[in-house]
Amino acid sequence: MANVARTVENLKQRGFHVSQFSDRESAAQYLLSEVGAKSVGIGGAITIKELDIYPRLTEQCDVYWHWEQGKEVFPQAYDADVYLMSANGVSESGQIINIDGSGNRVRSMCFGHERLYIVIGTNKIAVDDEAAMWRARNVASPLNVRRLGKNTPCAVGEVKCHDCNAEERICRVFVTLEQPPAGIGHVEVVIVDEALGY
Repeated sequence: MANVARTVENLKQRGFHVSQFSDRESAAQYLLSEVGAKSVGIGGAITIKELDIYPRLTEQCDVYWHWEQGKEVFPQAYDADVYLMSANGVSESGQIINIDGSGNRVRSMCFGHERLYIVIGTNKIAVDDEAAMWRARNVASPLNVRRLGKNTPCAVGEVKCHDCNAEERICRVFVTLEQPPAGIGHVEVVIVDEALGY
């Protein structure tokens, strides 16, 4: 099992801001207060959905989330002041790994926002970089493909990465944050002490 305290320390040493909460509601309340009236883009993430934060955000600011409004809001999400997303894997050493199909999430985790919040449950933390990548490929991606009803080997066969060439493959872009990108003003990892998302 991964060491959460060591992960927090290593993320901070790499330059990430880190906040930690005992439950998802506390994390949601924190994010609502941090966002204020700024515009918000949201990347596709079961973790964010499980926070039940979208309807509350819409009461205080402009929110752009393609899961709720369709892909036509991608440009507004890219230009939003704040971006909320999750990660597919985080290593104890502080590397943050994401796999994407269209590239919208990983684009926004690299450049252009005033603030980026990467929300993870402790289930996303792995003991080392290799295990974090393994988790992203063999746990998060197959479960997302099944949720989306895609026709790939990991959707219809064993839940693991088959490194396929399927037309509907969603594992097309792999991005690892070693440190906060210089093109974003504030990058914060929000850790929730429970299992969230895939």
